[in-house]
Amino acid sequence: MPRFAANLSMLYPQHDFLARFDAAAADGFEAVEFLFPYDFSIAQLKQRLDDNGLVQALFNAPPGAWATGERGTASLPGRESEFREGIGQALEYAAVLGNDRIHVMAGLLPSEDLRERHHAIYLENLTYAAEQAAKAGITVLIEPINTRDIPGFFLNRQDQAQAICKEVGAANLKVQFDLYHCQIVEGDVTMKLRRDLAGIGHIQIAGVPDRHEPSLGELNYPYLFEMIDQLGYEGWIGCEYRPKGDTSEGLQWLRDWRKRQA
Repeated sequence: MPRFAANLSMLYPQHDFLARFDAAAADGFEAVEFLFPYDFSIAQLKQRLDDNGLVQALFNAPPGAWATGERGTASLPGRESEFREGIGQALEYAAVLGNDRIHVMAGLLPSEDLRERHHAIYLENLTYAAEQAAKAGITVLIEPINTRDIPGFFLNRQDQAQAICKEVGAANLKVQFDLYHCQIVEGDVTMKLRRDLAGIGHIQIAGVPDRHEPSLGELNYPYLFEMIDQLGYEGWIGCEYRPKGDTSEGLQWLRDWRKRQA
């Protein structure tokens, strides 16, 4: 049965971030994920997890200058030292918070003419990240992201991401499969999940096209949840969507799903 994690970077926006842990637990979530933990101390976050009996499923490594538009440094030439420092910081947080997944954002590609150079840097940085993470039993994730939400993002397609993982050749480097991004870029999500499951380390969901609740839009999520379960996926499914209204009221899709599985 699929296990769902609340993405606290998007859900419960009416609450301050640290209060979102309480809200997620009150709605029956057993795990959480979010973009970045680094504005808070490890102790603060650990306390929120422990107080609510929550599992930390995932967070991202430092992304560079997020506020000014950077979306990761893993493929950026000249930023290798910063990237390595960020991996060290992420692993420090994970060692205490307990997550065994860290997402590493690729970054923006200024021009297709530079793809070969960025690709080479990306492979070097991912090799380093996977080597360091392996010492702690942690899996590094890379995620194809659609260029409607992040124009110019380096990594966009599932086959591209799977090929990069194969190039690096690390057992603990896998793809973060976000059904929202995949549907926008290439569609045919069922066949891609079937094809790539062995290389998928985490799944995320949202309605398409507006990134609201998965009950809204063009994807048939009840069918997809059944299929993901049949494929034998045992990880968390991150609910990374923007609530159309109140988060808790919008979770009727999850309550309905749980009733079907009872």
